[in-house]
Amino acid sequence: MTTERQNRELAGYRKMLSRVLKSLEDAEHKTAQTLQEALATAKEKAVELGELTREEAERIGDYVRRDLRDLASYLEHGENDLAGWLRVDLGLIEAEILDFFSKAVDTSRIELAQWQQGPAPVVYRTGEITPPGTLRCLSCGEEIHFQRAAHIPPCPKCHGTEFVRVHGVEGEGASR
Repeated sequence: MTTERQNRELAGYRKMLSRVLKSLEDAEHKTAQTLQEALATAKEKAVELGELTREEAERIGDYVRRDLRDLASYLEHGENDLAGWLRVDLGLIEAEILDFFSKAVDTSRIELAQWQQGPAPVVYRTGEITPPGTLRCLSCGEEIHFQRAAHIPPCPKCHGTEFVRVHGVEGEGASR
């Protein structure tokens, strides 16, 4: 994947998150359906404005949905600590990403919980975009720390390609 394409996709991810949040802020009744509609509208807008191709918008929309579901699962278990979900120093997070997830925790806890997938952990894969936080390689346990939204590389230790989000106290591992 070219750097230009990666940069376009990362910008698309940020804009899609921002548009979903804006739609939720404007909605009178926030429901899981509202979240789905907001995401569909954000994908269409990205394509309409030429920010992303239809294929890219669908893929990035899937990443946004995955991240909201993962956050919902975390919140559903009684956690209300964004730093614990992101597992990084909040001072190091991009302001717009931090703002989005902070508002999602504050205003959409119930609605996000309706998006929860269930007890199975959400799997993140090499090449996908992840928000800030820590991912653990499912093959070897190596942790990769992301201070900003980024494409997920193969595991630096074993070249594994599947990861889960790590919550709680920050641990050891590679940093991005």
